Amino acid sequence: MTTDVMERPSRAERLRLWVTRETTGGALLLAAAMVALIWANTPWADAYHALSQYRVGPEAWHLDLPLAAWASDGLLALFFFLVGVELKHDLVVGSLRNLKEAAVPVLAAVGGMAMPAIIFSLVILLIGDSSAAHGWAIPTATDIAFALAVLAVFGRGLPRALRMFLMTLAVVDDLLAIIVIAVFYTSDLNIPMLLGTAAAAVAFWFVVRTRRWPRWVLVLLALAAWWFMHSSGVHATIAGVILGFCVPARPIHGEEEARTHTINNALQPYSAGLVLPIFAFFAAGVTFITGEGIGDILLQPVVLAIVAGLFIGKITGVLLTTTLVTKLTPLRLPDAIGLRDLLPIGLVCGMGFTVSLLIADLSFADGTHTAGAKIGVLLGTAVSAIAGAIALSRDARMARRADMNLDGVPDVDTEPIKGDERRGLSWHPDVIGFMDGEDIPDPDMDYMAALDGVELDVETEFKESLDEERDSRYGPSSED
Repeated sequence: MTTDVMERPSRAERLRLWVTRETTGGALLLAAAMVALIWANTPWADAYHALSQYRVGPEAWHLDLPLAAWASDGLLALFFFLVGVELKHDLVVGSLRNLKEAAVPVLAAVGGMAMPAIIFSLVILLIGDSSAAHGWAIPTATDIAFALAVLAVFGRGLPRALRMFLMTLAVVDDLLAIIVIAVFYTSDLNIPMLLGTAAAAVAFWFVVRTRRWPRWVLVLLALAAWWFMHSSGVHATIAGVILGFCVPARPIHGEEEARTHTINNALQPYSAGLVLPIFAFFAAGVTFITGEGIGDILLQPVVLAIVAGLFIGKITGVLLTTTLVTKLTPLRLPDAIGLRDLLPIGLVCGMGFTVSLLIADLSFADGTHTAGAKIGVLLGTAVSAIAGAIALSRDARMARRADMNLDGVPDVDTEPIKGDERRGLSWHPDVIGFMDGEDIPDPDMDYMAALDGVELDVETEFKESLDEERDSRYGPSSED
């Protein structure tokens, strides 16, 4: 005799789910950075820096690197591999598949990278510290883990379209940051080593498409591609992105899920729970309690330029680009959000952190402005996070009100739709609502998200009844 009882997830599965939560990843990243920052500003700071510079690895292969370099060049390659996997998925079957729908956040990402670089360069130019100009790309990045964590905690109840907009923007931001690193922060190229990377990537492409796709072979090929790329003069993390693009994004060989999904599920806990916190620990430990006053450090040109780029440049670039695109072209934002809703999104985009810290190391290899650049990244990220959290909290509270703009006129129709009462259905204005002057949402959208967990026997019947109710309330649509 058997009983149909839902099995309790194993401890390992519960741990995996916990680590891969957006809030958990952001918390671990923040905790690691805070530990490093505090340690680096105590009497035991020398021990922290000695640990960061401790060399390990085979010298014969030119891999006797400091632990900090292993974190940024080695471990971070896994993070960039998953970035490549996610980009491949989004380009083939995800949010970037339909260029028309993705065009606004894609262009917003471009503007959100260009404006911080412009503001950074202007600040450096006005102050006259030309030696810091090479760090123009530092404030252009967005840390997707931090940004999504802040949105998840403080933006509860806001439209899901906001999260999709931020996700698309951050993914494109990552892609552009990868291109910037590959193009502008590459030393003398070693062509034979680049060819070796290409050969390893081609082999990886074939093996990952075989029916059995042996994991140990993929690991060996990935290590080979990483070593060739590391020896070529291009930053080694780019190898991870290339291999990520090699993974098929559609199910093959009769499998139920795509291998991008399988690989992401398997490796995401290690990336979120180990790789990013370890990188943050070695990257964020900046000693700023020195003989100089705190004010002198914060007023360094590179610090001011990065903070201005992250906090002012990101939000300005995102909002200005989105405004121009939606006003001057036929492209539009999703029905559920408007330009005003993007204010907190632009703020959280100013959280640079992971990639910004990496570019800070690459920009000032001689160490002249590295400490100031990292302080600027940490400060700009903190200010953007606080401002974004405040804006998201305010919008979330407003979204729960019937009169969201406080003009005395309800902005959401709280009455149930006639004819649906007999089906036991009810609308949730906190999920789907429409502002003054907006058209009623298109009947082809996913209304199941707004239903109270009820399965419809005939979806077409529901849509037809919705059309009739829409026409009776608002008149025939221009498309009817």
